[in-house]
Amino acid sequence: MVEKSVQCASRDQQLYIAVNRERRPIMMDLTQVQKEILTALISIQRQKGRAIKAEEIASMIDRNPGTIRNQMQSLKALHLVDGVPGPKGGYRTTAAAYEALSLDSPDVVVDVPVVRNGSVVEGATVNEITFYTVMRPDQCNGLIHIIGNLKEFNADDIIEVGPTPVNKTYIKGLIAGRDDTSNRVIVDIKEMISPPKVPIRDMGQPVEITLSPETSVQEASRTLVDADLDAAFVGYDGEVKGLINLKAISKAAAEGKMELPVKAFMIEDGPTIESDRPAYEAINAFNKSGHPEILITESGLPWGVLTPRDVIRYLSCF
Repeated sequence: MVEKSVQCASRDQQLYIAVNRERRPIMMDLTQVQKEILTALISIQRQKGRAIKAEEIASMIDRNPGTIRNQMQSLKALHLVDGVPGPKGGYRTTAAAYEALSLDSPDVVVDVPVVRNGSVVEGATVNEITFYTVMRPDQCNGLIHIIGNLKEFNADDIIEVGPTPVNKTYIKGLIAGRDDTSNRVIVDIKEMISPPKVPIRDMGQPVEITLSPETSVQEASRTLVDADLDAAFVGYDGEVKGLINLKAISKAAAEGKMELPVKAFMIEDGPTIESDRPAYEAINAFNKSGHPEILITESGLPWGVLTPRDVIRYLSCF
């Protein structure tokens, strides 16, 4: 699944995100009923993982099962669905059905989580997000194309979407309305998060100081202050054993143990991350580990550190 583009809404530019790859032209002229049936069939099929009966489709779109069966004859003639015989039979979509609806086939997409009023909507995902009001200082509205049962979504519901697969964009807002004909909801966007697509190296601090494990905490404190650093490596003979940071030094000071060696307070077995990884991976690492620093490596060798303050400093530049 490929996102089409992301631009910064705060710069008053058009913001458009296509969660799937760029739209392809619809291969044939389908009636609105046929589009509804295909969309419902794809949605239920994704959730159930089997052939779908006409009654199940009829229940989702509030139509007569007989109407569904009649339309299926036309859709089969167009090679958009296949009939599956037997007691457990029903209908399945073909790859051409995804083309007809400008959707990517399920073997090349990643589901985008959809949450309604705090609960994950099973079987729902997002195909496209379009922002169409970005220049108003008090308003940002968008259209979200949902693959799933649109009737589960109502006006004033709180909807959350994301993270998207490439840009890790997260959106939260209130549903202002829905368009059943195109399977889209109109959303008043309240929150949007999209971490910058920059390598962690651009955000972190290179560390050129390595202290001996026997260095006193007092001496380490002076070294960090003089170099204007938050942390230093601890090790010897080119091998890093851990980190000593200002928080650890503060703890030693509070305990009256500044004369002890840094090895007594250094951080070991903290999270590490390669310098070319994107920023959102570092944010996830902070959330999961609870550590105040992440060791940045290059080709597996220590290079520097990243702190939450570094991330905030970088983001504040936008």
